[in-house]
Amino acid sequence: MGDSSASYIHMVQRLIEECIIFNMSKEECMEALSKHANIKPVITSTVWKELEKENKEFFESYEKNREAKGYETETTENSSDRETSET
Repeated sequence: MGDSSASYIHMVQRLIEECIIFNMSKEECMEALSKHANIKPVITSTVWKELEKENKEFFESYEKNREAKGYETETTENSSDRETSET
């Protein structure tokens, strides 16, 4: 069972890496993997957290870049609200 568990976790890790390529947040990735790969969100979250621990600097930079580019859902929604109220 250990070998198949390691293989499953490695597959989830590869899928998370694909999410990162598409600049997805952890929550977006959890939702996408649940919907398209039938992976429970708790599994995705756990693997993501372990990746964050192992690659702290990368994830700090990744989040800063996401925020700077406006990928953060709240940031995007807030800016569109401001634009609407300014017109």
